[in-house]
Amino acid sequence: MRAKTVLPAVAMTAVSMVLTLAVVVMWLGTAVPWPVALVVGLGIDGGWLATLAYERRLAAQGDHNRAVTAVGWSFGFLAAGVLVAHALTAEHSAGAWLAVAWLPIAAKALWLVHAMWERTALTPVALDAIRGVQQEARDEAAVARARLRAEAATEETRLTAVTEAGARVARVQAKTAQTLSSAWSTLETARAGEETGRALTSVTARVTPGVTPRWELPVWGPSEPLAARSLESAPALTDEALDVIVDEIRTSETPALSYREMAARFRAAGHSASEVRLRAAWKRVAA
Repeated sequence: MRAKTVLPAVAMTAVSMVLTLAVVVMWLGTAVPWPVALVVGLGIDGGWLATLAYERRLAAQGDHNRAVTAVGWSFGFLAAGVLVAHALTAEHSAGAWLAVAWLPIAAKALWLVHAMWERTALTPVALDAIRGVQQEARDEAAVARARLRAEAATEETRLTAVTEAGARVARVQAKTAQTLSSAWSTLETARAGEETGRALTSVTARVTPGVTPRWELPVWGPSEPLAARSLESAPALTDEALDVIVDEIRTSETPALSYREMAARFRAAGHSASEVRLRAAWKRVAA
């Protein structure tokens, strides 16, 4: 892994140093003796290389010196400036020389990248540990997503079942209510009819001179169920006791209570009797 960053930096450094030396010798060789030009070129490359070596030594020790870094970048810009100046003054292939004038700066940038890689490099053990942590996190996330999807599907199934059951109950209740309403309407029509009412009255109550008992509709409404224990423990009332209770409740107010009001108060008081016996008692005390 280290070679992936250091080899490009070394190659770029070598190319830029050779190119800088060649340009200095060709450019200054026409004005000064070539040995002098060679010394100038080697001085630029030597200073560039010396500062780079010192920076690498400090980096190996975990240290850093801004002054050395500044000197190194100064030599790099000097080399790039020489290449740019040569390109601008060249009579032939000026564009080609200008195109390669950035090589010294690029070499310094590659060494900077390599230094950053070294500062952030990890051992294979640490990398394996990081990969294990990442894989564990991915596994936990996948399990959590699967659990959420399963819970969502279960909840959707439960809500669908509850909704369908509620719809069936509602349909049954609506049908039952419609049937009861129709039966109640039929009873009300029979009760309100003059001839029908007189006929029903004659067969459901004794004829008393001057009194025509009114035929009452059966009670239709919510009822409060009695506990099984109270039904078992409460003894059945005799006809005489039932007559006494019914008469007391019926005559507790003036005018006397109707059968429906008496029946409601009878059951609210905790008494128990079948509808047939209660109605028979009412007829006996009201006669």
